[in-house]
Amino acid sequence: MYGTANAYNAYKNNSINYASKEQLLLMLLDGGVKFSKIGRQAILDKDIPKAHEYLTRAQDIFAELMISLDTSAGSWAEQLFSVYDFVKDRLGYANFKKDINVMNEIIPIIEEIRDVWNEAYRISKGSK
Repeated sequence: MYGTANAYNAYKNNSINYASKEQLLLMLLDGGVKFSKIGRQAILDKDIPKAHEYLTRAQDIFAELMISLDTSAGSWAEQLFSVYDFVKDRLGYANFKKDINVMNEIIPIIEEIRDVWNEAYRISKGSK
């Protein structure tokens, strides 16, 4: 089993090290969806430490997306920055209050952001 774990970790590291910036963006967004859902379930399970850990991870992803966004690219980039900021703030609020309603509101938005970027990536690569 230990050898399998090492092989998986090597694969995962290589996936990240050799991914394009577009693929890294998609990986981050997949992580945002995953961590938000785990955090939501932890709130439902009343597992406060786990909820905090995963909601903080999701917030960190959106903070990184904000930092890496080139807002000089135009108004669309500034608007996207505002969306990322909104998501990060709502995740923070949900984490602070352990509010399941906020998580139910924000997870579809995170999924939509991921889906839009996935579609943009597919279109940019010429596949439909």
